[in-house]
This record gives sequence, structure tokens and C-alpha cells, in this order.
Amino acid sequence: MLRELSIRNFAIIEDLTVSFSGGLTVLTGETGAGKSIIIDAVHLLAGGRGNTEFIRHGAKKAELGGLFQISSSGHPVHKKLEEAGIEIEEDTIILRRDLNDSGKSVCRVNGKLVPLSVLRDIGASLIDIHGQHENQELMDEKQHISLLDHFAEEQLTPIQEAYSSQYDEYRSLKKELASISIDEQLMAQRIDLYQFQMKELEDANLKLGEEDELLDERRRLMNFNKIFERSSAAYEAIQGESKGLDWIGNAMGALEDAATIDEQFKEASESVTTAFYALQDAAYQVKNVLDELEFDPARLNEVEQRLALLQNLKRKYGSTVEEILAYYDKIKTELNELLNRDEILQVKERKVLEMETVLEELAAELSTVRKEAAHNLSEAIMAELRELHMEKAKFIVNFDELPFFDANGKDQVIFYISTNVGEPPKSLPKIASGGELSRMMLALKTIFSSSNGITSIIFDEVDTGVSGRVAQAIAEKIAAVSINSQVLCISHLPQVAAMADHHYFIKKEVEHDRTFTSLLEIDTNARIEEVSRMISGAEITDLTLQHATELLKMANERKKQMR
Repeated sequence: MLRELSIRNFAIIEDLTVSFSGGLTVLTGETGAGKSIIIDAVHLLAGGRGNTEFIRHGAKKAELGGLFQISSSGHPVHKKLEEAGIEIEEDTIILRRDLNDSGKSVCRVNGKLVPLSVLRDIGASLIDIHGQHENQELMDEKQHISLLDHFAEEQLTPIQEAYSSQYDEYRSLKKELASISIDEQLMAQRIDLYQFQMKELEDANLKLGEEDELLDERRRLMNFNKIFERSSAAYEAIQGESKGLDWIGNAMGALEDAATIDEQFKEASESVTTAFYALQDAAYQVKNVLDELEFDPARLNEVEQRLALLQNLKRKYGSTVEEILAYYDKIKTELNELLNRDEILQVKERKVLEMETVLEELAAELSTVRKEAAHNLSEAIMAELRELHMEKAKFIVNFDELPFFDANGKDQVIFYISTNVGEPPKSLPKIASGGELSRMMLALKTIFSSSNGITSIIFDEVDTGVSGRVAQAIAEKIAAVSINSQVLCISHLPQVAAMADHHYFIKKEVEHDRTFTSLLEIDTNARIEEVSRMISGAEITDLTLQHATELLKMANERKKQMR
């Protein structure tokens, strides 16, 4: 769950740090006080799109931070952290995001810099935000099959894994077929090109490590005079008459005589003797090299031409000899496929047909399980909708068969609903109003909240436009979702506020011609006054205070029954 949220220089919030607990937390306050700004901050912290307009006027950057506590070792975020190379300590995840006035965003997870895409991927496992106009999954028909599959996850997973494995191989094979199935003219052009390139590379007779050897040889040839002069001078200094070896030989003899008289000279004598023979060996080595040294201008020209050839081949086929040879192997395989296209096509087409038979069977199994789950999901949703006072609603999971295989099989799944008696069911996005979508979303969240693994669910004024018994029903549904997931909810409904386990009041103040937003956790009398204000909408009276007290009392009794 989200344990702590820190916001600095974000919109009208200068500096705010707030701690959260489990259950249902409700945030209330006057319109414009900054309630939705807090949700915007959480949205950006989870990888949402941001811009410089969020930075508080006069500040260089906005800073957002969130501390999450993950108690389950099987939580999906662990896998995402592992893939990103991020360690988790003491079940704690810290997300941080800075928005700079330059427009750049800096993201960190547990102190490690990460791209925005990684922050978004991890954030999606921790936070689920639903706003008044943000029921994306319900409004997007392409997402309906994912919702159904989540409902039937336990039964579907083994079949989906088998299908996905086959489908990936099938797609790869289809791509290979597409690359082979080219028109005759293009095929002839490609064959000519590959044959020319292969001949050019074969004539070059490339060898691994050759370029480094040539570069070394060119360096030696280009510096021949310098090498000859220096090595000759070294040999003369060591081996010349009355030069190095002669003098060291004299020293060696003298020390040997001294050592026979005084053993103190024995170690020095041995060192000089060793040095004498080592220098003698070195002189022989230098002499051997000098005897073989020969400047060959023709060889230098050959080396230069060979290096120029390698450079030309690298420009066309790869940045290194290794890459050029790999390219040769690649076009050799492709040329073989082109020359034997008909035979290879027949083999691969037979394989595709065999795989389609397997996929057809697996897709049929997926469809069977989905249809069984669809009936159960429809029953569960309609039961939830009845409790949300949509007694006349009919919810149907509609199936159509695709003429092709996709990642989900051959099922096209769309949620249909009829909200009025006598009206035929239609696609959910085309018929449901905002209030109905909110109730549909709450129904789904109630069904899925115990198993979806999301750490924190945030509702941003999803109860707008409802009142009376519907408002009470929505309040109870939100409270029901909070049994299995931490829920943060911005609301204008007193019924929702009364169901809260934790109640925060947001207020906006002006000091020294600047606007500031603050957040204060309230309870007991302050909470009664706030619920009273939400009931009356204006002046707090003894009657509204009495109603607020009664509403809070009833909410506590209802929560005890639910938990």
C-alpha cells in the first residue's frame, strides 16, 4: 500500500507530506482546494504524462515521492523490479519523480535512475487510478477480453501459456513465409545481389584478427628506419668493443675474485653475473632481428591495399571483420532459401497448416472456458449492479469469432448492457451514461479487488452526479473494495466520507499573495462538522450536525457488518 506521499512545488502545493494507512481513506474539501491536484501528483508519480505547467510558479522543479509497502512475495511488482535490475529491501519501494522547468523528467525507483517507461510499468502494478472520465478499460472494447480473462485467470492460464507458445512460433513462421514469398523480379534481383556480395567476400578471403596484424605490420614498415637505427644503437652499446658487455665482464671478474676472499661480495657477484648473461642474450636477440630486418616498399603497398579493401568491405557489410563474416553467413542462408524457395515454401506451408490445427484446438479450449466464465461474470456483475440500484440492467458478454488468430485466440469479446426495460443490449461504451459507467466500474472493482494485486486504488470523484440511495450504495461498494485493497477516494458525497476509515480535509489558503494547499487528518468533532458541511453545502446547523452524527454512526455499523 501507499504509506507516504511527498509533494513539493507542484501546482498550488508548496510542500506537503502525508502518511496513509490501509482501508478507505477519503479526501474532502471545498471545490478548487487542490484535491484533484494530489491525484494528479500520484498519477505522475506512477509514470503519467507531465509538463512544466505542473511546476509551481517561481520554482525550478516539482518533486514527487511515494513510499510503498509490499507484504506479498508473489506481488507482480517483484518480477518487474527484477527485470529492471532494482533491489527491494524490507518490502519497501520508493518512487521518485522530478519535473524540471526545462521540460525534462528524472525518475528513480529505490534510488536507481530509470526511464519513464520503467516507472510507468512499475507504477501500474502499484496504483490504479479511476477518475470521473477515466473508465478506459470499460470504454475500450479491446480491453474487455482482458477483463474477462482476469476473471477466469486460474482456469485460463495453463491453456493461454500453451497457446501463446504456439502462437509466437506461428507468427515467426508466417514472417519467414512472407519474406520468402516475394515476386519473381524482386527475387531475381536479390539472388544477383547476394551472389555478387558472396563472391566479393569470398575473394577477399577474410581472416579473424587479420586487420590488427596488418596495422601492426604497417606501423613497423612505416617506422623501419627508426627501428633499425635504435636497435643498431642498442646492439652497439651492449656488444661493441669497450662497451657495455666488456665493462660488465670486467666487473663480473673483479667481483668473483673479491668474493673468493670476502663472502660479503658473493651476492653482488652473482647479480652482476646474471645481468651479464641476460644482456648477452638480449644482444643476440637484437642481432637476430637486425639480420632479418629488410625494408620492402612493395610489401608496405600490399598492406595499404589490403587495409583499404578491409575498410571498403566494412563500409558496406559491417563495422568489424566479425560482423562482415556474420553477414556472409546470413546472406548465404538467405540465398539458399531463395534458390530452393519452392521446396522450402512447401515445407513451411505444411508446418503452418499443422500449427493452425493445434492453434484451432487451443483457441477452441480458450473460448469454451471464456464462455463459461462469461456466464459467471454476468451473474456476478448483475448482482453487484442490483446492489447499486441498477436492478433492471442486463449485462451480457458478447462473443464473435475472428477470421484469424491473434494473441488471445479467435475470440472477440465485447461487453453489452441494457439499462432500461425493453431496450436491447448494446455495446457498453455506446449506451452507458457517466453514472452508469461509474457503477459498472465499481462492480468490476468489487469483483476483482481481492485478486488483482494492485496495491492502491484511487477513485477521483467517481461518485459525481449521483445522490440518495445510489450514493449510499456507491459508498458501500467503495468501502467493500477497500477490504482487500487500500483505497484513496476524493468525494463530495457525505455518504462516502462517512464510510471512511481515515478522513483528510484539504483546504486552500492565501498568504502574502500566494496560494497554499494543506492537508489535515480529522476525526470525531471535526469530522462531524465536515460531513455536516457536505450535507448542507453551505451553513452548518444543529440539524445538519445531527444528520452527520447519525450518518457516521450508521456507516460504522455497516462497516462492522461488511468486515
